[in-house]
Order: sequence, then structure tokens, then C-alpha cells
Amino acid sequence: MKAGSKTLERTYIEGEVFEKVVFSLAPLEKGDYEDCSFRNCDFSKADLADLNFIDCLFIDCNFSSAILRNSSLKTVRFQNCKLLGLNFESCNDFLFSVSFENCILNLSVFGKKKMKGTKFADSSLQEVDFRQTDLSNSEFLNCDLNKAVFENSNLENVDFRTAFNYSFLPEHNRVKKAKFSLQSIIGLLSHFEIDIE
Repeated sequence: MKAGSKTLERTYIEGEVFEKVVFSLAPLEKGDYEDCSFRNCDFSKADLADLNFIDCLFIDCNFSSAILRNSSLKTVRFQNCKLLGLNFESCNDFLFSVSFENCILNLSVFGKKKMKGTKFADSSLQEVDFRQTDLSNSEFLNCDLNKAVFENSNLENVDFRTAFNYSFLPEHNRVKKAKFSLQSIIGLLSHFEIDIE
């Protein structure tokens, strides 16, 4: 299908650049968006249910409280975006693949997602829910994980070396070959109420 083509039910958009659009006022057409860029767009409280984003880039966008029910995020990159309180758990699982750089993801939910090899860089992930999430081989590079919840999560080979403020029980997660820095390892011991000097 060509860029901007339309089937009986869905629109197909390829290679377009969207700038400074307020999508709560001008909703995206239901369809597939491939290799598109979204810059300085406002998705706050927008309904993105059943939309497919493939190889898309979002820069300086606000997604706070957007609805992601059954939306597809396939190799989608977020840079300098505000993603407060998003329920990624409700996204379509098929080929779910995201990365985040310099983003605010506080209060978001990734519960039960398969997110192997996901890159989080220079981002705030305060109070994010990672329960039962497969994060194996992922990286948290210079990320704030204050009050983030890891429970029954697969954290094997995850790089936490430059992450900070994390605190979770290793025995309630799979942590084989996960990487931690010496100064931050206290976050794995804080539950034991012991003094470390």
C-alpha cells in the first residue's frame, strides 16, 4: 500500500512527519502509522486505542493519560517525552518493542509485558509498575527508579549499574547475571532493615 492510502476500514500512513498537533482535538484516523515522526505533539488524554505504530519516533510529545487500549507499539522510540500514568499493559502484545530516552514515565504500568532488551536512558521511572514483566537483557541507564515495583519480574542480565533509587527483593524476582553498582546495591538490602557503614 502507498503512503496515505486507505482501505475499507483502516488508513495506512507511511513516512509522514506530524508537528505541533493536539490529538485530543484532532484525533488520528484509525489505522497503521509506519516510519512516521511525531514532534512537539500533544497526545494527553487522546484515545489511541487500536492504532498501530510501526518504526515510529516520538520527540518532545506529551502522552499523559492517553488511552493505549489494544494499540500496537512495534519498534517505537520515545525521546524527551512526558508519559505520565500510561497503561502500557493494555497495549497489544504482538511485537511490542519500545525504547525511552530522557522521558518521564512516572506512575506508568508495564505489568506482564514481554520487554526483552528494552533500553531506558536518562529517564524518570518513579512508581512504575513492572510486576511480572520480562525485562531480561534490558538497560536502565542513569534512570530514577524510586518506588518502582519489581515483583515476579524477569530481571536476568538487566543492567542497573547507573540506575538509582531502586529497591526490590531479589528473592521475589529472577536476577541471574543482573548488573548492579556497588554504591546502589543497598537498594537490594533495604528491606532487611540492617545498618550498612
